[in-house]
Amino acid sequence: MDQKVCVRKRPLFKKESEKGDVDVIRDDNNQSLTVLEPKTKVDLTKFTEEHNFFFDEVLSDNTANKEVYKRCGSPLVRYVFEKQGKASCFAYGQTGSGKTHTMMGNPEQPGLYFLAADEIFTLKKEKGYSDLTVWVSFFEIYGGKLYDLLNDRRKLVARADAKQVVNIVGLQETEVKSVAHLMDALNVGHEARSTAATGANLDSSRSHAVLQVGMYSKRSLHDLFKNLTQIQFKRMNKSVGKLSFIDLAGSERASDVNDNDRQTRIEGAEINKSLLALKECIRALDQGSKHVPFRGSTLTSVLKDSFIGNCRTVMIANVSPGTSACEHTMNTLRYANRVKQLKSADRGKDAYALKVSYFPRACGPSLLSWFAGCIHASSGCSPTRRRS
Repeated sequence: MDQKVCVRKRPLFKKESEKGDVDVIRDDNNQSLTVLEPKTKVDLTKFTEEHNFFFDEVLSDNTANKEVYKRCGSPLVRYVFEKQGKASCFAYGQTGSGKTHTMMGNPEQPGLYFLAADEIFTLKKEKGYSDLTVWVSFFEIYGGKLYDLLNDRRKLVARADAKQVVNIVGLQETEVKSVAHLMDALNVGHEARSTAATGANLDSSRSHAVLQVGMYSKRSLHDLFKNLTQIQFKRMNKSVGKLSFIDLAGSERASDVNDNDRQTRIEGAEINKSLLALKECIRALDQGSKHVPFRGSTLTSVLKDSFIGNCRTVMIANVSPGTSACEHTMNTLRYANRVKQLKSADRGKDAYALKVSYFPRACGPSLLSWFAGCIHASSGCSPTRRRS
């Protein structure tokens, strides 16, 4: 499995500056950044602790969505077409860190969803791809349960067949014939997600959303299948490839295991569980392990077919630069750094990955604390102290 970890820093907003926030992230070059974390000693002496991180791509706050797509998204789309493989793009970060702007964008600066759709239908017009049909599905994972965002949030069930292939029973898949058609389906899903957030005191940062775009090759006997339903027709055609966009729950929700509210603690535990399972699956796949713990969470179970065989994965970790978000920013970078190091720690390709690693000395006896410790443990960052 080929994986890539990118970090995108958003600009510091004017309202943040007015509240006294300052930019604590220094993007050194296109592969490294430094977080200048403000701290206070026991004697109230203030100092700055520097944390250095290295990634495959570091996207500064003046990087446009088109450039982000060129470096992170386009290679996935072309891989699906040219290699007939499967590709996944994960968006990770705290609420307000720019995930929505990266994925959805706006009319002036379209996001990765639109740019990918545009390239898919552009490539589809080229010789050799004109017979492809494009299908889209959109579902949400909340509390370990599945909901169809294109079918009024209908509850779904994931089941494994005799060959251990996981199928989502009842998931609606819609054929799309243009960029506008695909974006319409996406907007329907996002509307369903935001409506649920308002009605059930749930916000989208507490769930994972998965948009999957599948490409299928029509058979020569196309006209014989005119009377079949769309789903039956799709199943009678050859799968060429699949592209998945996964909008992960807000990274700040992983620390909710310590919240006083029981429901919030349960949500935080489920998010921790899925993030840990995702990291472990990526590690097992990259190391060529015979056993990959896909059953570790609902998220990894339903994405199993996107990880096996010919596949590529990109994680885009979005971070906020302000002082007030420093703790969450560090947690996001530590998780992304752990994922990055999985591909090199056992192969000696990255000396930095082997340089320093520490784990919390006491994660607590509970399983929830252990999950939280795994997610938030720092690894691969080299702190140095500097007096302010």
